[in-house]
Amino acid sequence: MSKTILITGSTDGIGLRTAKTLADLGHTILLHGRSLSKLDAAAAELGGGIEIYAADLSRMAEVEKLAAEVTARHDWLDVLINNAGVYKVPDATTPEGLDLRFMVNTFAPYLLTDALLPIIPADGRIVNLSSAAQAPIDAKAMTGQTKLDDFDAYAQSKLAITIWTREFSREHPNGPVAVAVNPGSLLASKMVKEGFGVTGNDIQIGADVLTAAATSAEFASASGKYFDNDAARFSDPHPGALDPAHAALVMETLEQIAADLRRQA
Repeated sequence: MSKTILITGSTDGIGLRTAKTLADLGHTILLHGRSLSKLDAAAAELGGGIEIYAADLSRMAEVEKLAAEVTARHDWLDVLINNAGVYKVPDATTPEGLDLRFMVNTFAPYLLTDALLPIIPADGRIVNLSSAAQAPIDAKAMTGQTKLDDFDAYAQSKLAITIWTREFSREHPNGPVAVAVNPGSLLASKMVKEGFGVTGNDIQIGADVLTAAATSAEFASASGKYFDNDAARFSDPHPGALDPAHAALVMETLEQIAADLRRQA
């Protein structure tokens, strides 16, 4: 059965390849990116019937705009793949004083999912991009009070979205399914090339696991779990996600930041 699937950050890299893989399987794809020209090029590459949505996920107002545009055109969204992410950026601070890596990699997915939840059915799926790079989270770094280097900010933001995935599952025991996925280490994405200076591994590795997470029976009862594609199996995330006190602090901070961003938008 054809599904309606929104993929953030889908004008290049894993997002674009996943969009193409799912479109070839007959699913309705909603492409998201920051650049209209890149969105047009991606839609042309995928063929007809592709919707495009432009939004800068480092801006709360544009996260809200994206959600509003999707809900205006759809009363049903089967799958949300929170793929958009950043690692190395020239200016790592948002206008609100937050770390851009946390904003795009953690806060925006949290806020976008919350805004779209009314149109995601109980048997729908939320696929959150995690990473093999995960690190214990400094709550002051989440609020922008502590400055981090590129790797630490990225790794902490990925543990944060993994913690939130687990918490979402506990709060929504009847669905939709939410899973955190490490799509594979050092795949041939723009982020890997710019951040690590390596060509990377076949990006289809990541597209295949995200396609499975969005559509396969294997993930239908996997809510709250973490799939490590380097090991090709569900496994425990970083111990920080399993520490109740650490997870509670991260969620408390995340919820406060989300509330502040909503007020400021």
